[in-house]
Amino acid sequence: SVVSPASGLRTRVLDVLQREGYIRGWSEETLGEQGQHKGLRIELKYFEGEPAIQHLARVSKPGRRVYSGSKELPIIRNGLGITIVSTPKGVLSDAEARDQNVGGEILAEVF
Repeated sequence: SVVSPASGLRTRVLDVLQREGYIRGWSEETLGEQGQHKGLRIELKYFEGEPAIQHLARVSKPGRRVYSGSKELPIIRNGLGITIVSTPKGVLSDAEARDQNVGGEILAEVF
């Protein structure tokens, strides 16, 4: 497991990774000696000794935002990977965004 500082966007991205089976789960916890900071404990997933997440790359950055329509969402590793997309209907995987026919900002690619 790993601990990361908490934020709203991180929790929504972790929900997508859990739905798609890349992590076991996550939980909130307090950090610091007075408990003034919140953190996220992420339970990583392994298969036969290998991590489930082989590659995680941020696509859209503050200096260069990348947007895509629902029909133009990239397919990662011939459908074996996912793209995480921030849409008006929330943070979704590429398959969920195609099903709901919404596009948005491409946050990351995972396989």
